[in-house]
Amino acid sequence: MSVIGLNKEKVQAMLVDLESEQIERTTSTTDTSKFAQAICAFSNDLSNTAKNGYLFIGVYDNGTLSGLKASDRLLQSLGGLRSDGNILPQPIMSVSVFSFVHGDVIVIEIQPSPFPPVRYKGKTWIRVGPRKAVANDMEERILIERRASNVSTFDVRPSLGLGLDSINQKLFTENYLPQAIDSDLLADDHRELTEKLASLRFFSPNYSAITNAGLLLFGNEVERYIPGAYIQYVKFDGLTEADDPINEKKFSGNLVHILSELDSFLEYAIVQQKPVPVTALKEKKQFNFPKWAIRELLMNSVMHRDYESNAPIKFYQYKDRIEIINPGGLYGNARPENFPNVNDYRNPVIAEAMKVLGYVNRFNRGIARVKKELADNGNSEAIFDYKKIGMFGVTVFDALYKLTVPEDIVHESGETVKLPSEKSSQKSSQKSSQKILQLVQENSVITTTEMADKLNITRRAIAKQIEKLKREGKLKRIGPDKGGRWEISR
Repeated sequence: MSVIGLNKEKVQAMLVDLESEQIERTTSTTDTSKFAQAICAFSNDLSNTAKNGYLFIGVYDNGTLSGLKASDRLLQSLGGLRSDGNILPQPIMSVSVFSFVHGDVIVIEIQPSPFPPVRYKGKTWIRVGPRKAVANDMEERILIERRASNVSTFDVRPSLGLGLDSINQKLFTENYLPQAIDSDLLADDHRELTEKLASLRFFSPNYSAITNAGLLLFGNEVERYIPGAYIQYVKFDGLTEADDPINEKKFSGNLVHILSELDSFLEYAIVQQKPVPVTALKEKKQFNFPKWAIRELLMNSVMHRDYESNAPIKFYQYKDRIEIINPGGLYGNARPENFPNVNDYRNPVIAEAMKVLGYVNRFNRGIARVKKELADNGNSEAIFDYKKIGMFGVTVFDALYKLTVPEDIVHESGETVKLPSEKSSQKSSQKSSQKILQLVQENSVITTTEMADKLNITRRAIAKQIEKLKREGKLKRIGPDKGGRWEISR
């Protein structure tokens, strides 16, 4: 990340500007709590300066340098403060380093948040002149009122006409609050319930109404007001939606209830294991899906979906795969060309709440870990469908399904042992390969989705055949996935 609008000369001038209340200096490189408190305080911008704040690391209070040598590891650690989930909502910040004769200066630039109050581990930190402090009730109320003018996302909008009787108040006070707010602060918090809800963006004081986030998380009748706010699970006895459904379940109600029920359902109804041969004498336990990966993908669908759509999240299980489809495509700064490296939040309050409830560990890291979990479990790579307008889908293939056709195993002695295979499967595979080559010959820019439609087989099967053709030197890809073409090798 880079610091916007700063250069070496400006940084040098700011080093000796000891009167500025927008600058904090420190020589520590390990006090992450101090760094996070400063980021939180500048984000809240209680004085409403509308100016960015700066944390200088490697600098004494008098502006002289400590001789710091900035490492990549330190820069990555500081950048991680944005997304580790301890500062909520996520701060708008950037990190950069400037080198001088007497040492390096790491600069963290923090923009005022449009959605205060911003908290670090449940405490709202603010700047009081040149120092930091925890906000009192009146100061936090000022921040809440300022946020009202910045309402933009669906989850922070008021659900007009819905008051406290529309939510399960006990669920908020006994389940959510103790996880969201520091215990010492909570013990001394004697505010009205509406003020407590408002401080966490679940109540709009201007409209005297629960926000959409409050309704979604704690509502008594969520679907009555947000019809598509549920998850539809269907298990099919085959490879397509045309096959008979053998199990169906609707996850409905408020999100606190849905997420808890979904967590248990994954463990007991989705994730299975069976022994598979490693050698002629050894077996290992193989899971069809790693629970964490499917859980993360489902949590992402809840977090990022478009709740203004009447369509539910589709959680479909076939014999060979799971498909998760949610209304709402990539949002904000996220684009097909930068996914999954860049993320943005359609529902920032819902995202924050899911972090508080423990369903999200770190922001912006989920997809990378999903890929690792799948690879470690022996699943094929997941297919993400994010190019269609108005929807986002992901397909994860069952690691046990591919084991139904036996493969060779290795004996303890090192000798390869041939297991029986189905000749019909081999013939079918050969025919599919030939048909793929024929389709490519007719249309060199054909997509794998179009191939699957024409051959009436799954995209996973197409991908498998293409990899086989590539290994055999019969087919190669020229150019990128988008805008490239196929070429048959002669």
